[in-house]
Parts: sequence; C-alpha cells; structure tokens
Amino acid sequence: MLAAAAAMGAAPPPASAAADAAADVDTGALRSAITLDGVTRHARALQRIASANGNTRASGTPGYDASAAYVKKALADAGYQVTEQSFTFPFYRELAPATLAQTSPNQVTYETLAMDFSDSGDVTGQVVPTNDVQVPPGAQPNSSTSGCEPGDFTPAGAEPRIVLIQRGTCSYAVKVANAEAAGYDAVVIFNEGQEGRQALVPGSLFTPAHVPVVLLSYADGAALHASAQAGPTELSVITRTEIRPDAVTSNIIADSPGGDPGNVLVVGAHLDSVTGGPGVNDNGSGVAALVEIARQMAALKITPRQKVRFTFWGAEEFGSLGSQHYVDNLTDAQLGAIAANLNFDMIGSPNFARFVYDGDGSEFGVPGPEGSGELERVFTSYFEGRGLPLAPTVFDFRSDYVPFFDAGIPTGGLFSGSEGIKTAAEAALFGGVAGQPYDPCYHKACDTITNVNNTVILELTHGAAHAVLTSALSQNLAPAQADRAVPRKVARPLRPAEG
Repeated sequence: MLAAAAAMGAAPPPASAAADAAADVDTGALRSAITLDGVTRHARALQRIASANGNTRASGTPGYDASAAYVKKALADAGYQVTEQSFTFPFYRELAPATLAQTSPNQVTYETLAMDFSDSGDVTGQVVPTNDVQVPPGAQPNSSTSGCEPGDFTPAGAEPRIVLIQRGTCSYAVKVANAEAAGYDAVVIFNEGQEGRQALVPGSLFTPAHVPVVLLSYADGAALHASAQAGPTELSVITRTEIRPDAVTSNIIADSPGGDPGNVLVVGAHLDSVTGGPGVNDNGSGVAALVEIARQMAALKITPRQKVRFTFWGAEEFGSLGSQHYVDNLTDAQLGAIAANLNFDMIGSPNFARFVYDGDGSEFGVPGPEGSGELERVFTSYFEGRGLPLAPTVFDFRSDYVPFFDAGIPTGGLFSGSEGIKTAAEAALFGGVAGQPYDPCYHKACDTITNVNNTVILELTHGAAHAVLTSALSQNLAPAQADRAVPRKVARPLRPAEG
C-alpha cells in the first residue's frame, strides 16, 4: 500500500435501514468455510514466489508474473471467467543504497534515501539552497514553498552544483523539474520540520528524473543549510537505480459465472509488492483473503444477485496505476454498471487496528461517493455484532479505491494499519503496543509470512467475506441505471503529492 496514516474517532453512527436489511443476509456458511489455513496457504504461496524471485513480487519483475499466474490458476480452477489486462508503466527500483556525504569544509556522512524515480549518478559539487528555505520551519505543515517556482533557484552555472530544497506545498516532481531547468546536477530534499514532518521518510516523483535525487531528515537538512549559509560546502551524492519507462505488467480480473452483468460489485486488492520486499502483508494479505473468499463462494455454489468481479491490481506501489488503467479503459456503460467497489489493502498487520473506511465522512469530513456510508455500516454492524472493536480511517487516496471514488462509485473496505503509529487509545481498544507502527516491516524486506498477524487476517477476511456476500445478494446495491449518470471525475480533496 502507498504510505497512509490512520486515526481513531468516536463510535460509528447507528446502522441505517439499509444496513439493517443487509444484516438479514446470512453469511455464516461462507465464513465457516474460510479457515486460517485456507487464507494463509495463499499468503505462503506468495512468500514462496517472492523467495524464488529475488525477494520481491513487484510489478515488472518475474515475481509479479508468477504471482499473477498463481491467482489466475486458483480462480480459473474455481470456475471464474479470468482475464488478464496488460498495460505499460514506468518501472523503478534502487540497485544499491544511496549515499550522501559532506566533503568540505568538514566531513559528514548523512543518512539518506534515494527518492523513487531518481536517476543514477555520482555527483560532487557545491550545495546551493533555494532562496526560500524556512529554518526554523513555518508554524503550519506545507507552508514552505521552497523549490516551487523557477525563481527560487540561483542558476547553477558551469561547475557541478547540488541544490538543497525543503519539503512543502508543491509536489516533489515540481521541485525537481525546476531544479533540472536551473541546471543543477543533483537534488537534496529535506523534511519540512513541523511535528510529524521531521524524520527521514521515503518519497516518490512518480515520473523519472534526469538527475540523482535524495532525501534528508529535517535536522540534517537544517545543519546542511547552516553550513552552506556560513560558506562554501561541498557534497558527494551517489545513486544507483533502474528505470524502465515502458515496463509491462497486468491486472487479473475474475468474474463470477452468475450475477447481473448490469450490476457489478468490484472487489479489489493490489497484487504487487514494493521492489524491496516480498509484500506478504502489503498486500499478500488482501490477495489471500480475496482468493479464498472467491474459492469458497464457488465451492458453496453461491449464485450472487450482482455479478462479483474479483480484481487483483498491478503497479499499485507505483501510484495505483493498475486500477486507474482499468477504470480509464471502461466505456461509460461499463462504468455505469459498477454498483460498488470494496478494497482490501493490508489486513494482516502485526500491531494491528481494525479500521473501516469512513464512508459517510462523519469522522473526518471526507465522505465517499453516495452509498459509501451504507457500505461502511455493513462492516460496522458485522463487527459490532461480534464484539470486535472497529474504528474509522480517513480516505487518504493512497490505494486502489481512488479511481472508483473519483468516478462517483460507492467505495468501502478494511485496513489494519501501515507505517502509522498506534495510539494509546488504539492499544487499549485493539491490544498491541502503543507508540509503535502498526506494521514495522511496511515496505521493507522483513514483510514476510512471519510478519502477518494470524488473528487479524482471519477476522478481517471474515468481515470482508460478510461484506462481499451481503453486497452481492443485496437488493439495495443495484444502481438505478436510468437515473444514475456516473461522472468520470468527482470533486474530492486533493491527494497529498508528497507522501
């Protein structure tokens, strides 16, 4: 999953009449058929695939292709109509850790990260800050405009120069494009400095750069800025990366043999990992859940009212590219036939919370498209009925529900937390350790099968199964086609550009 933060609010609102009607759907047989071994055997298979393919299942690698083949076979064998939708995308991976060292007036080695889509390079030159760096930082996050305008840069000149830029209001891509236009040979971007924006954190340009681009913490960036202000300061930047602008990957799409093709429930999970790890929680957990739900629905010979489309998206870790490609290539009639989207991304986090997307916007003021509140209440009524605490999480526009949300399609799903820090209140509600990440192996090589919490992956798979079957059999899910004009884009808060 792309980086996300979750927060806990007050108890969810009472279930609506629609949710009460949904509660009449008996999902017990399906949930009973879904066992821990049944779910985790798929997660273990994905682990084996990663282990045989350089510890990654990233789109554009053999590990992804093997993952796609596994899912295709599992669902075709269960009787689903399976198609593979190929597309091209810009592939990026780091071949060796980036290094950043100050070579004069004194020697300092900085902890750094290459930004995703940084070019390879080995540059030594004088560091030049933009002219609008704020040290100390402004009172509010995203108040620094460093690098956002061409006029922020002193022209680099003929000698090698490295520009120092502060994180802030505009996207990393805009900052780097302006730096390249000003003639700089490498870019260093440091965190902005307010609470929560001080650490060294990863980031992505989403499009290839033509120079090395690395990241720093606020403290290191401020120290480097002070040195450059005091006198000439020289840096060495080294990055080793691979960029393939036209890499090929695919989505796997599996349709139930029954159900109304004019009313489609799209149930999705991204199939790819990051390049630097096997991604067994992110998002082998969601994939394992959906494969097992689909298999057991077929084994029980459940005939849905709606057609159920299980989708496994490629290139989510590069910016939800697979799901966006899918939605962009639908006709208006095909788009209008989609009644709802359910998304499951990271449901096995070791220091978990049980989060449900805030469909009605009552907690965070970011409601989903009309009907998303009803999907939220299907989940809340299920977990409340079993005495399992659940908390809302904001739509942060960092997973594969985004293209459906933008198209005005009702959206919902479950999430167990990523790199965000569990609060004391959440630890009291869900157990686990306050002050620690929900998943300390998020986007790391240690996101292996041992990183998955067996308790929460089964609980959330059962919750997902309940919502899928309830939605698939509901009389209230079907859109009124004569009245429902689905826009290609709806107004929503902008996705944060910098992660």
